[in-house]
Amino acid sequence: MTRTRTRTYFTVSAAALVALTLTASPVLAKSPPKPGPASAVLFWSQAQKESGFQAMEDYFAVHTAKRGKQVHPLPQGKPLDFTIDLGPGPISLDAYMAQEKTAGLLVLQDGKVRLEKYTLGYGPDRRWTTFSVAKSVTSTLVGAAVKDGYIKSVDDPVVRYIPGLKGSAYDKVSIRQVLTMTSGVKWNEDYTDPKSDVAQLFTATPDPGVDATVSYMRKLPQEAAPGTKWVYKTGETNLIGVLVTSATHKSLARYMSEKIWQPYGMEKDAVWMIDDRGQEAGGCCLSMTLRDYGRLGEFMRGGAMAGGRPVLPKGWIEIATTKQADTGEPGHGYGYQWWTNDDGTYDGFGIFGQRLHIDAARKLVIVISSAWPEATSRVRGATREKLIMAVVAAVDAGR
Repeated sequence: MTRTRTRTYFTVSAAALVALTLTASPVLAKSPPKPGPASAVLFWSQAQKESGFQAMEDYFAVHTAKRGKQVHPLPQGKPLDFTIDLGPGPISLDAYMAQEKTAGLLVLQDGKVRLEKYTLGYGPDRRWTTFSVAKSVTSTLVGAAVKDGYIKSVDDPVVRYIPGLKGSAYDKVSIRQVLTMTSGVKWNEDYTDPKSDVAQLFTATPDPGVDATVSYMRKLPQEAAPGTKWVYKTGETNLIGVLVTSATHKSLARYMSEKIWQPYGMEKDAVWMIDDRGQEAGGCCLSMTLRDYGRLGEFMRGGAMAGGRPVLPKGWIEIATTKQADTGEPGHGYGYQWWTNDDGTYDGFGIFGQRLHIDAARKLVIVISSAWPEATSRVRGATREKLIMAVVAAVDAGR
């Protein structure tokens, strides 16, 4: 994977969260949790990140995705043995995790635990926020809704399921084009600009009786024909969440519980941050344990089977996790809210160092939960690539 790939991801992910922080107070107040945007996460101190990322429900209102009665086993496999070459010389995994503020690292191969390690006070019974990896989960719930018949086709116009968008630039936009962020609707994701769309999305007063995201997005102009231009749009990920809720008449957390968490056998409940209307932000702030994070990767790697039944339509994963839109980065692209690589691997990314890496050819799932000092960092992104490369090399060598 290239350094350019890492840089582009981090820019857009920071924008996604800054949009959720504009009404923030820089003080971390523990109680009571209040509905609303993700508050001051970007302004937390390092100590606040390390404690708060593993207890987001203590600070923000959430919906809970309940686990079921059975737990999908993750048996112990052969331990991995490797060091990470950062250029000047190899360093140990312990040194890497300390340097990069990595709270949890899990490597599964063929469904077996080859590495599981925790630092920063994190542990197997705690949840950690995924930040923008939630986008990949939300898009997967669209597939479940298609399989269940709530959504007829991803080629349906999005206004069929979100009628509040009728009469807007979304009139001729399909669900598929929203999933791939190729709607052609004009959008400014510059999080340094207080007048950008990503900044205004959560501060503009919504039209009476209209969902805030829908209210804002339906006022945007069209700049390109649908399907012809890729532009990362946090607002469109939130529209996907509204779409699933509208189509299924269920909260995202409830639907995820019914389709994945219970039948697949997650070990702990998950929690999903909600706004003041009780709507989960489709693009952010889903929290789960490290092992359940790994099970989510296994769910995808194994063809999205849960309880012995397919959760997604035939062929969904192949389409969702291969390049559907050109992001301008050779060797990489964008699928259905997954970041894709031409070598067949794919990723979910979140700011402050969250990553879910899936390599189906190697039967490999890698989960990295972090509390980076910075929300975005090209240097740390490149360093993390070297960790992934070290894991892959050890797996290939049979170590």
